[in-house]
Amino acid sequence: MTATPDIIAINEEDRLRADLYNFLGLLLSRPPDEGLLIQTAGLSGDDSDLGQAISTLAKLAKLTRTATVESEYNRLFIGLARGELLPYASYYLTGFLNEKPLATLRQDMSARGLARAENVFEPEDNIASLMEMMGAMIVGRFGVAADLAAQKSFFNKHIAPWAGHFFSDLEAAKNSVFYAPVGTVGRIFIGIEAEAFRMSKG
Repeated sequence: MTATPDIIAINEEDRLRADLYNFLGLLLSRPPDEGLLIQTAGLSGDDSDLGQAISTLAKLAKLTRTATVESEYNRLFIGLARGELLPYASYYLTGFLNEKPLATLRQDMSARGLARAENVFEPEDNIASLMEMMGAMIVGRFGVAADLAAQKSFFNKHIAPWAGHFFSDLEAAKNSVFYAPVGTVGRIFIGIEAEAFRMSKG
């Protein structure tokens, strides 16, 4: 059976990249339930900085209860008026919500046939949605997998300018316990991606 010309083969490295984007998106979209905590506790990393950060996160997941991490998530991202952090590209890049970065993202989403789900009310430029979009583009979850040039363009436009800063803030946030190593994993991963895209010819 031969592949049609518009199908892009997904190699193992790209699947792992997509998995990590999706994992970060899951952890940042809502407090992890018991199943996700168990899955996280089962992770193991190598001796690299990213691997060590994943190992630290796994150890914490083994010690964390769902009620505790839900409370932490709420303090970080929701709060009574607002959470400790505002995980939106518009806020990080302009100081305000719903600004030009969101409009630009919506244009790019529309061009790719993507739209916010009807039951989702968060602006699309939140970090969880962007992680999910990037993971989906890599493996073609919403259509044909994006080639390297398209991945690079999306990453450089919507993620690179602010995501590393956000993940650093998450590492250092006063309410971060479980989410501190999530911030470390995100910061290191975004740095790896930025360097790989910088060196790529795509």
